Amino acid sequence: MFERILIANRGEIALRIIRTLKLLGIESVVIYSDVDKNLPFVKYADYSQNIGEPLNYLNIELILDIAKKYKVDAIHPGYGFLAENSKFAKIVEENNIKFIGPNYKAMNMLGDKANAKKIAKEINIPIAESSPDLKDINEIKEYIKKIGLPVLIKASAGGGGKGMKKIESFENIDEVILSAKREALNNFSDDRIIVEKYIYPARHIEVQIIADEHGNILVFGERECSLQRRHQKIIEEALSPALNEQEREKLYEYAKKIIKYTNYTNAGTIEFLYSQGEFYFLEVNSRIQVEHPVSEMITGFDLIKLQIEVAQNKKLELKQEDIKFRGHSIEARLYAEDVLNNFFPQTGKIEYIEYPNMPHLRIDYGYITGNEITPFYDPMIAKIISYGENREIARKRLLEGLKEIKYLGPINNLEFLIYLLESEEFKNGDTFTHTVENILEEFKNIDRKLPEEVIKYVASFFYSTSKSTKISNNRIDIISYIKPKVYP
Repeated sequence: MFERILIANRGEIALRIIRTLKLLGIESVVIYSDVDKNLPFVKYADYSQNIGEPLNYLNIELILDIAKKYKVDAIHPGYGFLAENSKFAKIVEENNIKFIGPNYKAMNMLGDKANAKKIAKEINIPIAESSPDLKDINEIKEYIKKIGLPVLIKASAGGGGKGMKKIESFENIDEVILSAKREALNNFSDDRIIVEKYIYPARHIEVQIIADEHGNILVFGERECSLQRRHQKIIEEALSPALNEQEREKLYEYAKKIIKYTNYTNAGTIEFLYSQGEFYFLEVNSRIQVEHPVSEMITGFDLIKLQIEVAQNKKLELKQEDIKFRGHSIEARLYAEDVLNNFFPQTGKIEYIEYPNMPHLRIDYGYITGNEITPFYDPMIAKIISYGENREIARKRLLEGLKEIKYLGPINNLEFLIYLLESEEFKNGDTFTHTVENILEEFKNIDRKLPEEVIKYVASFFYSTSKSTKISNNRIDIISYIKPKVYP
């Protein structure tokens, strides 16, 4: 049994893992950079260790030294950073510390996008046409010419939209490729790229699995993740409104097939594009996903708990028939970003934030009032997750929750999330990977002026006179739905 676990991550996911560890009676150790010292996850952990520079979450040697110092039994990598780094997983295991994730051999096979697609093709799972790993910029351009535009270029070593770019013309192509390679290197310490044919119109649908070391593979449903900007998801739901039972069964069989073939264990997400009745394998995310809460909400199971049990070599006591899908769940990611400026990440102090407290609503947050959003990390503030007996109730509950958030700080995407959830496309379940791009054009034309007396009151309520100019431009996404009851 594990007695102490180090969380090699930060923010929202670190806090999420701590909550499960507390339930299991396992002590938590967190690492934090200088700029993260005041975040909630640091305060909630049993032990915390400063790691200095912001990028030291990628410092394998340092993290291992801390793991030994605190005599931990296991390391949970969360998502991002080193979560899909097979070198890290291998070194952890070689030091007699359990890595809470797949073993490094399975990660080598499936964590690499190009190799994963090769395996899928070998076992007759459909894939979109794509390249092997490429590093040389000229090789990348030649492959693009070979399969024709439009294409997506992706970081081979990781996911989360990092290092992913859509290319529709050869204008400035060198700059786009170099930007993708830099992003991949900064996020995954690996600048290899794959080129993939862009499928249109398409939905992004993924399957959540947990597999143990005794040959058991369980499916915890699929998630619809088509609403994306900059190739990163902002609204996810379970189950997908697009699939019928026959398609769902086919999708699950594809997912289990690739997991079984590679002897994969622990949590994993198998991602597909779905277009005109056909599935196309994309990749396997060999880690827990940002959007895992919607799967937990409709099944009632704690996926982090199951990850830990599998890492302890326990046999899954569940059978597939024990996993019932009840109701519907939707998640919205609250980001500090300027929607009207190509979703450009924002930084600064959160002067005030109040999350809603409502039935059937879950908040997984990383920041509270007074915390600073820095330029070093993904600027996700929190995830707001709703549950409903059906999709429409879940949608209305999420809308109500988002409208109850009170916030003053860096520009955020709250207004846009509400706009998406109120759109006819979302109401009808007609969401595709290009939907956000289309709706954004309508959103830009909204009149977003607030009454001058409201601006003045909020300024006086939160700021000294010298700072009140911060909100003088009337942008409602700076005020972000501070309700009428807050001011006279």
